[in-house]
Amino acid sequence: MTEKPPTTECLSDTACLVVFCKRPALFHGKQRLAQTIGAKQALKFAQAFLDCALEDARAWPGPVVLSPASSGDVSWAKTLLDRDCRIVAQPQGGLGQRLWDIDRTLRREGHRKVIFIGTDAPALTPMHYAQARAALDTADIVLGPAADGGVTIMGARTPWPDFRLLPWGTSELGQALDALCRRHGHSTQALSPSYDIDVEADLSRLSTDLSGDRRPARQRLCRQLKAYLNPGANAIA
Repeated sequence: MTEKPPTTECLSDTACLVVFCKRPALFHGKQRLAQTIGAKQALKFAQAFLDCALEDARAWPGPVVLSPASSGDVSWAKTLLDRDCRIVAQPQGGLGQRLWDIDRTLRREGHRKVIFIGTDAPALTPMHYAQARAALDTADIVLGPAADGGVTIMGARTPWPDFRLLPWGTSELGQALDALCRRHGHSTQALSPSYDIDVEADLSRLSTDLSGDRRPARQRLCRQLKAYLNPGANAIA
C-alpha cells in the first residue's frame, strides 16, 4: 500500500476513485436502519456494505484513495485493501466541506479526474463504474442519481463549483448539484439510476437485485439479507 502521494509525473488520465468510509461500530452510522432492525443487525449490514465498496475499489483500474471519517481511523483503513492505495483522512466539517477539501487535495497533487463513492450503495454494478469512467472523457461532471434524490457516485474532470452549502443528505441534493454545475458552465452527465440503503424497506429490493450478482462480497451480503428477511427458511428446509 502506498503511503506517500504520487508525483504528478506518475499520474495517468485514469480517474482516481475515492471511497468515503466510516469504521463500522455500534450506534455509529446507519442509524435510520438501526431504528427498525436493531443496532447489532445494522452493524452487520454496515460491515457488509463496506466490504462491497472495497470489492469495487479492488477492481478499479486506476488509483484508489480510502478516506476514513477521522484521522483516528487511518491505521484501521490501512488494513482494508490488498492493493496499492492511499489513505487520506477526512477533515472536520459537514459532508460538503469534507468532499471539497479531499477533492482539492487530490487535484493539487495532479489528479484530473476524481470520482467519489460512499459505502452504502452495494447495488452499484461494474456497469455504473464503467459509465462513470467513460462519461468523464466528454463531460465535466458525472452524477449517479439515487432513488431518494441524492447521488451514489459523483465525479468531475474539473474543479467543482463551491458545493459546500448544498443540501447534503437530503432529497434535493441531486438536482441542486446538477443545477449548480450547469450554472457555472459545466457539462453534466447522469449515470443509470441506483440507490443507497437507508431504511429497512431498501433491504428487500437489495436482496432481489443481488440474487444473480456473482461478485463474492455481494454473494455474502445476499446470503445475509436472505437470512434476515426469511429467518425461518433454513429451519423449515
